[in-house]
Amino acid sequence: MIASIKILLFILGLFVSLKLLALAKEENQFIYHGFAGANLLLNEIAKIHPNGLLELTNTSKRQIGRAFFPFPLQFSTSLFNNSRPFSFSTQFVFAMVPELPSLGGQGIAFTVSPSVNFTGALAAEYFGILNSKTNGLSSNHLLAVELDAVPSPDLKDINDTHVGIDVNSVISIDSAPVTNFSDEEKENKSLSLISGNMMSLWIDYDEVERLLNVTVAPITSTKPTLPLLSTSLNLSSVMLDSMYVGFSSSTGAVASSHYILGWSFNRSGQAQSLDVSKLPSLPPQRKPGRKPYLRIAVPAIAAIILLLAISGAAYIIRRKTYEELREDWEQEYGPQRFSYKDLYKATKGFADRELLGSGGFGMVYRGVLPSSNMQVAVKKVSHDSMQGTREFVAEIVSMGRLRHRNLVQLLGYCRRKGELLLVYDYMPNGSLDKLLFRNDTPILNWVRRYQILRGVASALVYLHEEWQQVVLHRDVKASNVLLDANLNGLLGDFGLAMFHDHGLTPEATNVVGTVGYLAPEVTRTGKSTSSSDVFSFGTFMLEVACGRKPVESEKPPEEVVLVDWVFECWKSGAILGTVDPRLEGNSVQEEMELVLKLGLLCTYRTPSARPSMRQAVQYLDGNATLPDLPLQGTGIGLLPVSSTEASGEHVLTIPVSSEDISSCNLSESILSGR
Repeated sequence: MIASIKILLFILGLFVSLKLLALAKEENQFIYHGFAGANLLLNEIAKIHPNGLLELTNTSKRQIGRAFFPFPLQFSTSLFNNSRPFSFSTQFVFAMVPELPSLGGQGIAFTVSPSVNFTGALAAEYFGILNSKTNGLSSNHLLAVELDAVPSPDLKDINDTHVGIDVNSVISIDSAPVTNFSDEEKENKSLSLISGNMMSLWIDYDEVERLLNVTVAPITSTKPTLPLLSTSLNLSSVMLDSMYVGFSSSTGAVASSHYILGWSFNRSGQAQSLDVSKLPSLPPQRKPGRKPYLRIAVPAIAAIILLLAISGAAYIIRRKTYEELREDWEQEYGPQRFSYKDLYKATKGFADRELLGSGGFGMVYRGVLPSSNMQVAVKKVSHDSMQGTREFVAEIVSMGRLRHRNLVQLLGYCRRKGELLLVYDYMPNGSLDKLLFRNDTPILNWVRRYQILRGVASALVYLHEEWQQVVLHRDVKASNVLLDANLNGLLGDFGLAMFHDHGLTPEATNVVGTVGYLAPEVTRTGKSTSSSDVFSFGTFMLEVACGRKPVESEKPPEEVVLVDWVFECWKSGAILGTVDPRLEGNSVQEEMELVLKLGLLCTYRTPSARPSMRQAVQYLDGNATLPDLPLQGTGIGLLPVSSTEASGEHVLTIPVSSEDISSCNLSESILSGR
């Protein structure tokens, strides 16, 4: 049974071999005038145009295109007839149209191969048939005639337009520059493979003489009598029983469109001549201009101009972004002058996410200085060029020299057109009023409140008595007291501050400050003194102890004005009834009474009756005994408050003299952003 099966399989195999042999004999020759309807084996990017034009590659970089006759042809010399020689002849018409004039690549290779599967083959100089590892292997059984338009020194190419004969390798065994022998003129004429013109190529191999001839001519010429290459070659060890014939083409860093217009082949004799009139036409070519280099130069120049324009615009925008006002007289303030570029980067371009707060006089941003990695608060204030700018900056710089543990440090400034930027130490816990008056934040205990009052009082002593000049703050209130990381109170916002020498009385200029904190004499005369700061501090003390603002219109009439209400409660013996209920009785009674009574004492309407800030510190520290308060209420508290004033907190700035630098109100709150 097994023997019968083997015999049957042998007969079947023999039958298939005979059929293939018959098919091969039938296909020993063929001719194509265009390839419309042809059953060629196409792969990679090769395609056939509707008019029958075979396009192996287009102008895409580093691509491969192949087209092979669909059946293998019989090249064996041993099957049935050992004496039969194998010779072949072929003619094809090709055209290589470069992407750029006089600059094309790579080329076309007419290929005889045992397979149409070229796994791992590379483009460019390898023509899509080999790679660096397979190049030169005798197992390739490969014959190729290459039309190469790019020199490859590694492959020993002779020039940039040549024909080469390759056996198992793309290093040609013989090659020659492309020329055409003119039978009429009896001389060779040079041809360019990448002229875009159609040319004919003939390949003839005679096994008896073991000679391979390659001939090239323009399509308008007949086949020359003298071939371009005539090379002795024994292909008996190269050819296998059956071989595929066809074309493989590739492009490299530069590219050409590679076309085959017609193809004739004969395995056992001379190939039929192609009829030029029956060939398809090439696609229309763009006519090169009178100056082809302009196709490269014009886009390059345009790109350079565009790049310069973009760079110039970026420079102008960058310069405008960081532009500052800087005058010669500011050189002496160098250490206190910040560059706008540094502040812009510190605040991430004054991004909204860095905004700490805003008010009627500007916006406050958190920032980190790039040079020192130090956190700061940057206040942007509207600012116009005005008389006294130099004096104004001088006062800012002077405030920058103030040094006290309970003063917010003014680090410096920067000026731009229409804008002034003030740089301060960053206070992570914001302003005191946010913790006093907002129910959604933790409430300060009494120990912390008392410590804050002592700190602010100490800062005012420094401003009034201990610095080289007298500094009047003129806007002491809870919203201008900032809290550091440890909840220590620091007096800030010197936007309304005024300087004068010790021993001199400042001239009346204007009414500045906040309703509810203004001393009566300031509202009458516009004259601010250290006593008016004491009055504001007294109101501030009551504000901290009672947990409410100085004027609240929504309260019952007798409680609208904080100072008057506390005084009336003191007269009735119920002063502790004014204490902030959110303290829940957790306070030292003696300290609380001291703060409430000292607050009333500081709000005497007569300036001379008020204690100095140094005396206030002594009372708070327990180093002096607080005097008794008068029972009559006419000497304590605010002047009558109008319904408009009672409607809320307002900063007043009423100019009296245009020469007064302090009339440039930078306030409502430098750091808290109120």
